[in-house]
Amino acid sequence: MSYVASIATIYAVASALAFALFGLDKSRARTGGPRIPEATLHLVELLGGWPGAYLGMNVYRHKTQKLSYQVVYWAVVLIHLGGWLLLWPKLQN
Repeated sequence: MSYVASIATIYAVASALAFALFGLDKSRARTGGPRIPEATLHLVELLGGWPGAYLGMNVYRHKTQKLSYQVVYWAVVLIHLGGWLLLWPKLQN
């Protein structure tokens, strides 16, 4: 498996996990169950799940209005995009 394919697999698995966690946390928020800590959600985003988190936020309408959450989320996205900008030239060789 190539380096890029391995990274894509990590992103896909982490995104699926993030999407599921957003659905679970939204459900628990509605029913009063134990919540998923925001630090856990952000960790999954940082590990590559930010695309799934974005989808989960919008599908479940969860954490979209909480500014403190959004600031950290978008910082994670910028970290990933910056990493890809630095890594991309090396992948072209």
